[in-house]
Amino acid sequence: MQNHIPTRSEAFELVKQYIKTESLINHALAVEAVMRYYAQLHGQDVEKWGVIGLVHDLDWEVEPERHTLKTREILEAANWPEDYIRAVESHAFGSCTEVVPLSLLEKTLYAIDELTGLITATALVRPSKSIMDVKVKSVKRTWKTKNFAAGCHRETIEKGAEMLGLERGELIEGTLTAMQGIAEELGLKGVD
Repeated sequence: MQNHIPTRSEAFELVKQYIKTESLINHALAVEAVMRYYAQLHGQDVEKWGVIGLVHDLDWEVEPERHTLKTREILEAANWPEDYIRAVESHAFGSCTEVVPLSLLEKTLYAIDELTGLITATALVRPSKSIMDVKVKSVKRTWKTKNFAAGCHRETIEKGAEMLGLERGELIEGTLTAMQGIAEELGLKGVD
């Protein structure tokens, strides 16, 4: 039986079915936007990269102790292609899985997942609460403060940037640019 190529709307329906927290939905949207940005930058399949970014944390609220394993079950039941499922698993390499990111898509997802959280936190501590006011240097400053967004695994971001052959600042810049492109959708447009 041939696998079903999922659409963005099907992926978002799954997100709404399994994720109830607004902040986690916003995280999924941020990762989707960044994946689309990098897919376009590299001449890759924008829809595929975006859909994978959107569902990467599908099981985080329902079974965090089985992170990515439950997502595998959900996506297999929906007849998703194996490379989509493997990409989701690889984003949690070293923490929840031993699936090493190999493709450009997998390495990108691995590198930017945690970074979107750090950038969001950086925006939210600004008086404006706007990601539009965040600069690369702002993120670098918060990076150095280990108790700031302490749940954000900076070593994962570093390792991901290294896998991609990027300087940390380059990765921050691309991720920030993509997130700024959907600031309103993320609730990070700021306060009046």
